[in-house]
Amino acid sequence: MAELHSEPTLHTALLQFIFPFSMKAEVDQELIESLQGDGFTRFFLDNKELEQAYYGDHCVSHEKMERSYLPFAAHVLFPREKDKDSFRRFSRVSDLLCGLQMPFQTVPFRVLSTDVFLCPFELGFLTVRVAIEEENLPFSMVLEFADRFRNLEDVSVQDEHTFIHCHKKSFDRVEDFVFRHLVTGLEPYLDPAETNDNYFETLPFFVDERMLVQAFYGVNLPEDEEEISVELLYRASQVDGLSIDGSPYISASDPDYIKQYTREHCYSRWGPDTYYMTNEQTFCCVSRAKPEIAAGLISQMYGEYYYGMLLSIFHKIVLLKLANLHSRLRINHDNDEIENLIFLINKFSAKFYFLELISQSQGREIFFQLRKVYGNDALFDEVKMTLNDLFQYQDKFQAKRRDTLLMVLTVFTVISGIYGMNQVIEDLKGQIDWSKMLEYSAFEYLALFLTFSGITVSVGLTLREIWNGIRSRRKKRHYTRD
Repeated sequence: MAELHSEPTLHTALLQFIFPFSMKAEVDQELIESLQGDGFTRFFLDNKELEQAYYGDHCVSHEKMERSYLPFAAHVLFPREKDKDSFRRFSRVSDLLCGLQMPFQTVPFRVLSTDVFLCPFELGFLTVRVAIEEENLPFSMVLEFADRFRNLEDVSVQDEHTFIHCHKKSFDRVEDFVFRHLVTGLEPYLDPAETNDNYFETLPFFVDERMLVQAFYGVNLPEDEEEISVELLYRASQVDGLSIDGSPYISASDPDYIKQYTREHCYSRWGPDTYYMTNEQTFCCVSRAKPEIAAGLISQMYGEYYYGMLLSIFHKIVLLKLANLHSRLRINHDNDEIENLIFLINKFSAKFYFLELISQSQGREIFFQLRKVYGNDALFDEVKMTLNDLFQYQDKFQAKRRDTLLMVLTVFTVISGIYGMNQVIEDLKGQIDWSKMLEYSAFEYLALFLTFSGITVSVGLTLREIWNGIRSRRKKRHYTRD
């Protein structure tokens, strides 16, 4: 533990833990009523009273948030109405003073607020907004706090010896604290279908039962250090806290690798005072800026950068979901599912995925950095190739089905029309004398059978096409949740 006294401390540590989840179909309205009954309030930008409601001592400008995004993106992120094809945010002030008991220290923290986002494609996000209460904690201790808190389930020895104490209650797993204390009404609406094929994971949608971490770290550098080190930035991005023996931990040993990784994942426009680090699990700002400048950085992390990260995660998960739907198709049987997948891909690319979303240059560059880290452009190219393949298959399938249908109708038309109707047409006019049919020859019975079978086939094909159209529209409503 002696090594902790020689490393930088933090005067400010603000963290947002984000849990993406998959919702059951057609439960969004029921979930909304449950959230509102549990004290959550619908978030709208025009309600400026909320600018200081959820962020402790800090303020987030709604006007700056809206101006940061181009109009078509702002319409999705900040809807004016209750549009299902948008990010519907519900927030609640928590203001809970708690403590995270770890093997080496108990860190006091305050849960400022919680957000629940309901998004298109039956996806959602849960955000737990946390502030470390103790000042001048060693950087490694704060990173250890973040690493322990983001693990919803016990996946390491350190997790098994970590407890959360809040209001005279103790929780041995973060999952219990989040879903049975902070947001008690959410778990019944999670879709268990996403984990049916997993052996060990019990919560839907993300990797290793970990929440994503968005953080602001206000750094006090030791007197003998003039700038934030590369190793510190690397550890912040990897959430490398403490080893089992309590010493600062770093998950790489090659200095060249650390420098290369940091260079690729760092946004250094405001260096050497402020750096932004990005990877698939974290997005953090590490800054030694003065308090008045830090306040603006914190506002951005709570505001436009927060939504930029959510949008990037949303893009990745939807693209993965579309790819997963494609991998599960039985190409020779699931024709309706193919049509629905084509519809979903077109909807996503037309309404949610744009190359340009942010109006300001610095925000645009950070968003591009996030999109690069998540690999969204490569995933999108793959999905577009999938769309082209599906279109080609659908064209061939529909052409083959039309040819088969045309052949069947032609055969029945020719045989039943020319042969069948000519043999028995006179007996089927006006009042039908059924007794005449008792005197039919074998060829006349054949003609009668062909006549009625032709009519039956035509009616059956017509009814089948009508039913397929109705079923297709129902499935589209199911997928779009309109």
